[in-house]
Amino acid sequence: MSTERIAPFGKALCAMVTPFAADGSLDLAAARELAARLVTEGCDGLVLNGTTGESPTTTDTEKADLIRAVREAVGTGPAIVSGVGTSDTRHTVELARQAEEAGADGLLVVTPYYSRPPQAAVEAHFLRVADAAGVPVMLYDIPGRTGTRIEPETMIRLAAHPRIVAVKDCAYDLLGSAKVIARTSLAYYSGSEELNLPLYAVGGSGFVSTVANVAPRAMRAVLDAFDKGDTVEAGRLNALTLPLVERAMASGLPGTVTMKALLGMPVREPLQPADREAVDGLRAAYEELVQSYT
Repeated sequence: MSTERIAPFGKALCAMVTPFAADGSLDLAAARELAARLVTEGCDGLVLNGTTGESPTTTDTEKADLIRAVREAVGTGPAIVSGVGTSDTRHTVELARQAEEAGADGLLVVTPYYSRPPQAAVEAHFLRVADAAGVPVMLYDIPGRTGTRIEPETMIRLAAHPRIVAVKDCAYDLLGSAKVIARTSLAYYSGSEELNLPLYAVGGSGFVSTVANVAPRAMRAVLDAFDKGDTVEAGRLNALTLPLVERAMASGLPGTVTMKALLGMPVREPLQPADREAVDGLRAAYEELVQSYT
């Protein structure tokens, strides 16, 4: 394993929401505007069509249209990673090829959900997708949603595939993640904001952040301080983000709902917008974070 930090998509990635118009249709103009702002404010890359992007309720055509629109908006520099994972291996392969054709630089592939396949089947699924892909693959380990963990030993075996290069880590197992980091060259990206700094400190590559939709500079500043060797400042900056992180990600509402509440964007059913009390709390936490940087 290299002693240098591996970050194939950069270190600060935003799990971007998918903007919809008032009538529920895909709002590509708003997507272009949001994507351009996020890159300007410090995001190295954007993860589209993920959980935060409401991928369960967007069509295959909408997913491809979103990739093309965002690529047009941000140019060729920032990385675009597209979620393609489904519970069906064949459909996932189709989405992977479609995303690549639309201009994605990488693919986010979640563990097949609901059917809860055993580890051998999980491994075979990822290998099948990686074999069919022509761009790098980021595995998405989020057992709280899928019902199935990508076990560390499975991850270590998958790391041998030349196109499996990264992990979005939402397993809440820092020990397991640290073991895989130590034994492979997989780039580990935190998908849980409260673990961004701890995972980075044990060799992680960065984050894929939902909260970065509204606070990209603040989320990135934590890792920038760490990279400068100022771990005390990194800890201080990390503490400043925690009230908003807690409101946004641990309030019982999906991150998509809380981010869109702050952005003033509608969600698609079955999701429902945040109520007034939740919105007020989110805005207060957001304003507190903004004021700490002014």
